[in-house]
Amino acid sequence: MAEAQGGGTVKAKSDFDGQKEAEALRKAMKGLGTNEKAIIEVLTNLSNAQRVQTAIDYKTMFGRDLIKDFKSELSGKLEAIVLALMMPSPLFDAHALKRAMKGAGTDEDALIEILCSRNNAEITAIKLIYKKEFKNELEEDIRSDTSGNLQKLFVSLSTGGRDENAEVDSDKAKADAKALFEAGEKAMGTDESRFNMILATRSYPQLRATFDEYAKVAKKEIEASIKSEMSGNLEKGMLSIVKVVRDKPAYFAEQLHAAMKGLGTDEKTLIRILVSRCEKDLVQIKREYFKMFKVPIAKSIAGDTSGDYRAMLLAICGGPE
Repeated sequence: MAEAQGGGTVKAKSDFDGQKEAEALRKAMKGLGTNEKAIIEVLTNLSNAQRVQTAIDYKTMFGRDLIKDFKSELSGKLEAIVLALMMPSPLFDAHALKRAMKGAGTDEDALIEILCSRNNAEITAIKLIYKKEFKNELEEDIRSDTSGNLQKLFVSLSTGGRDENAEVDSDKAKADAKALFEAGEKAMGTDESRFNMILATRSYPQLRATFDEYAKVAKKEIEASIKSEMSGNLEKGMLSIVKVVRDKPAYFAEQLHAAMKGLGTDEKTLIRILVSRCEKDLVQIKREYFKMFKVPIAKSIAGDTSGDYRAMLLAICGGPE
């Protein structure tokens, strides 16, 4: 699949015909054996909305549930990524958040990644679908699964109430920079609530101006102060907000690299990021990945995965380059 121009590697098909796509998928799963290549070809050449429509057309035409057919015909990591691609984006995020808080232990990395990187409209949509799917408020589950300052950060981010005004108030940036300095570097102990309030409520352009002012006041970057003043998952959460504010594609490039380095691949993170970003900014993420790690992301994926699962990941990325 040729890489698309713009932010996404996966684009809406211009001559989309849901019935035609449904027919191709039925043919790929009918009879003995499954044509995985045909499934990959269909799904990676449609937008999320078109995949959802194809599932409706599939049921209308054949009286069968496309998701159930995928579950019975596919398995393992390929099944996981196919099912992820079939979910509307807010539903996919809601399920990822629920999975992160289910059972013993919490996947704080997944919570940090989703809550720190989605905009207000996306958070609002996630919360609505989360309530519908799991019969509970997202905030309630966050409260029961986390504690302390990290819990406060997650609750703040889950409100979806960040200022999204593009205008920058330079006086406020100076005042916020001074407040952050006094809450951290200058104080005995750290007033995390001040960091929480500013990092969770201000717009991205406003925060970028604040970070510039902070470097002047503190004689060091905000990241260095967070590292020296905080620890563990709270430090990771605060740093993630700063990274997303400064350069969201670079943040995701870093997360993808972390998922593939060392022994064993973090498949959940790999799938979550590629599926959630493939229609938004995966082109830029690939560019940043190459800039940061001097290797194409496709090469890292190819060396870390195999078979039809690898073929699906590479197709989502826009090909082997």
